[in-house]
Amino acid sequence: MKDRRLEKLARVLVDYSIEAGEGDQVLLSGGTVAEPLIKEVYARLLDVGAVPVPLVTLPGTQEVFFEHARDLHYEKTPPALYSVYEQADAFVSVMAPTNTRALAGVDPRKQQALGRRDKPLREMVLGKDRWILTQYPTEALAQESEMSLGEFEDFSFEAMALGEDDPVAFWQEKSRKQQGLADRLDQAEEIRLLGPETDLTLSVAGRTFLNSAGSHNMPCGEVFTGPVEDAVDGTVYFGVPTAVAGREVSGVRLRFEGGKVVEASAEKGEEYLMSSLDADEGARRLGELGIGTNYHIPRATRNILFDEKLGGTVHLAIGQSYEKTGGKNTSSVHWDMISDLREGGELYADGELIQKDGKFLGFDLGG
Repeated sequence: MKDRRLEKLARVLVDYSIEAGEGDQVLLSGGTVAEPLIKEVYARLLDVGAVPVPLVTLPGTQEVFFEHARDLHYEKTPPALYSVYEQADAFVSVMAPTNTRALAGVDPRKQQALGRRDKPLREMVLGKDRWILTQYPTEALAQESEMSLGEFEDFSFEAMALGEDDPVAFWQEKSRKQQGLADRLDQAEEIRLLGPETDLTLSVAGRTFLNSAGSHNMPCGEVFTGPVEDAVDGTVYFGVPTAVAGREVSGVRLRFEGGKVVEASAEKGEEYLMSSLDADEGARRLGELGIGTNYHIPRATRNILFDEKLGGTVHLAIGQSYEKTGGKNTSSVHWDMISDLREGGELYADGELIQKDGKFLGFDLGG
């Protein structure tokens, strides 16, 4: 039986997230397991007069690449692929992993080399600013989240507000409410995070907080900026485990001096953490400070697309910053790590308490 929530999601992605219209060439990429959603998006793009350009991948191709690729395959993005991206007006990407740990045995240096190779491609997509990344519920994601597939589908679609009669209207209203928080933080010069094993001060002077409510990620719900690169000091503990590059990394502790990571450890996945920090010159500096506002997500799932939006959490990304925030850090790495402030945590802007125990003070964002 057709899941009407997929039709709603397609409308959100096409009509709201990328605002596709007559004649727009839209690159629609995803794995074959996401066929039901890809078809819905394809149909909606046609309905609004856009020109869909599907780019569908087979499960396991990443593993094949890392097993067989030679040095020349890491040198630059294939020009044919670059040309496709260059000519596209907008992008819809549907992640649908069939094995979240498939790359666990791959040398991290190979993964970082591929990241460096394709950095210009990512920058081009970000520069066009009409892109949306979402996820189709798969057995692998359900298992990673310790749920049945049916439970994870309900969990995912609730986080995307697809139970609403009009999810587009929901995200429009969410954007309006979040703008109040973004406006307040735009006035701030310093952010301080206090929590379990965390006392971190970040300068955000002159930086812009962007309001993200479904225009680039789905699910969504965050405001974020790029901290001043040489003005981050203190310690932070990331207690929310993440699955990154096929590995679980958890219990990360970082100490910053003058914006740079000077001490680092992890309870699990420390080798990958250290490899990422040493990937290039910018990998030991912060590229993002994000504040989650999505209270439709009840718990963490080791899924960064969901977990970084959790209402009452803060995420920091080492590496590449977003130019639109005023951030200047460059790196082939952009890795979000999540600090849970819902129990014993506080968030301050220039000394004013903005959030306590995961609940916002003076802002109608839930919690």
